[in-house]
Amino acid sequence: VYPSQDNPTTQTLWIFSGSSTASGTWSIRTSGNYNSRDSWDFDGHLFDANKPNDQMLSLSSLFSSANTNDIESIQKRIPGGSLTSLFAASATNTPTITIGSNSRTIANLFLDDGGSSFSDAMGIRTASSLSYSSGDTSAWVGAGILNKPIGDFFAGTFINLITGSNGKPRFAVASNGSVQFVVNSQAIPEPEEYALVFALFALAFVFFRRHWQKKRQTAALHP
Repeated sequence: VYPSQDNPTTQTLWIFSGSSTASGTWSIRTSGNYNSRDSWDFDGHLFDANKPNDQMLSLSSLFSSANTNDIESIQKRIPGGSLTSLFAASATNTPTITIGSNSRTIANLFLDDGGSSFSDAMGIRTASSLSYSSGDTSAWVGAGILNKPIGDFFAGTFINLITGSNGKPRFAVASNGSVQFVVNSQAIPEPEEYALVFALFALAFVFFRRHWQKKRQTAALHP
């Protein structure tokens, strides 16, 4: 998750990637509150502000949006783009979950703040339900825009927790850390920012080198 470069105070950019194996037989739903069939508890607290209470938020496809800077940033960072590959080519897809031979658009995200007594939770909801059986392979890809700013989340890497039978992420391997939620507080750096960082390193190296040269010259003159 990154702050949107086009609308940083209102939107976040979500990039999905990964694959696993279903550990149970059930389905991913189109709506509904927490359930282990399509939702997870996470370690730590995900939400810093505007904490959701069993909230469903629409996830729109990045590449059908008007977010030109976000789109350009992803396009530069896939194979064939102008920068070294950072995201897979599938990052340009509509957010999609595929299980076995069936695929569905990830249309909504379920978010819930657990308060002080429970873990915070997140889940995916598809445009139409998607059934799966134990042992089915699963994968999710694509990029989407969520109308929730990065300031509403804590930055960091959060992993799913297994809290009894209800805590297992059924369409992914049922173990701690099989689902990761990574929140980046800064936008994906643009090429100009990379250039500035390298320039600063180069400048620091020049100053450091000159400093040591002067010390050596002084030491040679005054042994």
